[in-house]
Amino acid sequence: MAETPNIGKLADHLFRHEAGKMVAVLTKIFGTENLETAEDVVQDTLLKAFEIWKLKGIPDNPAAWLHRVAKNRAIDLIRRNKHNTQYDFSDSERILLTSEYTLGTVMDSFWKEDVLQDDLLQMMFACCHPGISNENQITLILKTLCGFSTAEIAKAFLCSEDTVSKRLYRTKEFFRQEKVRLEIPNAQELKGRTSGVLNAIYLLFNEGYNSTHDTSLIRQDLVDEALVLGKLLTESSHTQMPEAFALMGLMCFHAARMQSRLSPEGAIILLPDQDRSKWDARIIALGNEYMNRAAYGDEVSSYHIEAAIAFEHCCAPDFASTNWSRILDLYNWLCRINASPVTAMNRAVAILQVEGPEAAMKALLAVGENKQMEGFYLYHSFLGELYLRLKRPAQAIDSFERAMLLTQSSTEKRLLRDKVASLMN
Repeated sequence: MAETPNIGKLADHLFRHEAGKMVAVLTKIFGTENLETAEDVVQDTLLKAFEIWKLKGIPDNPAAWLHRVAKNRAIDLIRRNKHNTQYDFSDSERILLTSEYTLGTVMDSFWKEDVLQDDLLQMMFACCHPGISNENQITLILKTLCGFSTAEIAKAFLCSEDTVSKRLYRTKEFFRQEKVRLEIPNAQELKGRTSGVLNAIYLLFNEGYNSTHDTSLIRQDLVDEALVLGKLLTESSHTQMPEAFALMGLMCFHAARMQSRLSPEGAIILLPDQDRSKWDARIIALGNEYMNRAAYGDEVSSYHIEAAIAFEHCCAPDFASTNWSRILDLYNWLCRINASPVTAMNRAVAILQVEGPEAAMKALLAVGENKQMEGFYLYHSFLGELYLRLKRPAQAIDSFERAMLLTQSSTEKRLLRDKVASLMN
């Protein structure tokens, strides 16, 4: 075993990467109704690894070490509990686990790498079961597939650990009652269920890219996890759908620009002022590769259009060169196929660049007729910007202050506070 001076940081990164795989295969073994058993085995495995690796260093193949320990722990549990009614091993896939003659061989078959990947995908579908709410889906994905603690989830979404625990309890209770199987949905259900998984991944990415609750605007850990889960969908023959590739392209185009969005002090740098030399050309090229693979079939999803909008920003050498007319056309298209107040608000941003502040204000006020927007800080922030462009400083200040009250991001608050201060000087 190789010595390492920073076992904590290295182990934490590895643990997050492997935790989801181990929870998935152990849930396959013990059943979704016993998800807590799977989590307990993983927790015991990670604790044992941390204790031993701290003394002896990280092994040459740490993933295999973790899988072996988790597998042996699962075998011990089965031997002690194979007659316990809590665990149902009666189906054809798991009944051989109850025989000492076949237990070891069958258990080994569950831990093959290609099987682990399939189990992880199946676990994603279970987490995004239509009977589970969106917020509970995201909470469960972070906990079971991304290795986040209850405290980390609570911090990410600015809620109490008790709230997170209740969400997890409700979801696990759903699994206990429904005994949801880990499986790829049948052909009739696959497209609809995959859409739910894609939506959960995109929500996870957005929270990382523009955190609404954390002290930092960008949560790199959430972005990374969303990209890992999205990549898994594009690598499985079951889910290699155009919209899956389009979502990966979209996330790549956004992720490529992250290094330019904050100053060294953590202040927001708006798009016109970003240093585009910091945009990652490699990730943009990867996004293009995904979009090439998304271009088959005759269906255009909202992810395709959003990715096309993001690409227009990525390919412009500077803000002045941005093809805003093309972006406005794309937003018009997006509003037709997936109308929402937020999409309409973003369309107004494009109208500002193409037609000016008066036209943008008209479009934004029409969006504001939807009561949902009253509580959305970005609506009031953009309203303040339009009032500023129209030389109505008092109303701009009111809108910026309203936005400050609504956002829970300290980074956003700082930007808005600076705008108000500049208007008062």
